[in-house]
Amino acid sequence: MTDTLSADISLKTNFNNKYVSSPISNLNNIEFQLFQIFEEELNSENSVLLSYSPDVIKRLAKFISGEVTRPASIGIAGETASGKSTITFDIIETIELFADVFNLGRVITRVNSDDYYYDRSEEVKKAGGMAEFAKHYDFDVPDALELNLMHKHIKELLSGKSVMLPKYDMSGTTIRWDNHTLAMPSKVIISEGLFTLTDDVKEAFDFKIYVDINSDVQKERFFIRANERGLGDGAGALYENASNKAEIYIRPCRNIADIVLSGEADRADYKIFLNKILSIVEHLHFSKQAVI
Repeated sequence: MTDTLSADISLKTNFNNKYVSSPISNLNNIEFQLFQIFEEELNSENSVLLSYSPDVIKRLAKFISGEVTRPASIGIAGETASGKSTITFDIIETIELFADVFNLGRVITRVNSDDYYYDRSEEVKKAGGMAEFAKHYDFDVPDALELNLMHKHIKELLSGKSVMLPKYDMSGTTIRWDNHTLAMPSKVIISEGLFTLTDDVKEAFDFKIYVDINSDVQKERFFIRANERGLGDGAGALYENASNKAEIYIRPCRNIADIVLSGEADRADYKIFLNKILSIVEHLHFSKQAVI
């Protein structure tokens, strides 16, 4: 991850003070507006933003400006119980509310990576239940999911095709229903999961986000969820395995992420941060004063 201090120096060199008060009318101006939003958040108390790559500012500006006209894809990864699913839902809700205000229709499509776990329902039955099966089967490796299929589906959505997505039962049966849910193409394709930024699928995403969290907070969340899923006495061993496998497969993804978010921030703050970015979209494309 490029040092944000270097980004600060570089961008302040490239931008003139005149952009602060002038209308958003060109790519450089959009980049500077984004830079201000990111830096203000990064330096705020209890920031949702832990770090970011300066390059993400340039890419985001190209999509916002309309220079890039195709749909954008967002991949969100993090360890188990890091908060990545909650953050994803908040992003979706915020974008959908923005779309409703301007009557934009459907603008975001979610692809849930958990739905790409392989069906192991027969093995679960033979083992006598999920708790016993989980003692001898590793869910915490990329090979437990059909990530190549997920990559294919995201690329198809980005190309404007509709896709029938699978659906996985997370309650403990490990049943996966293929061709279950119709997903329609839209301006934004978003996906989250443990292995969303691993090798088999990461190239499908224009924007890579990693959710980081304190290990003590994560552990507490994990055992609450394990109890809800009926994992019983095996929960401790599962947590230890998840942590060990995260060291190999998940934590290195932080290094390739464009944006690192805190998994412990207030949910309202994620929405505030995103709405600041969407305000640029509003000014550029929907304000009567905008210079296109």
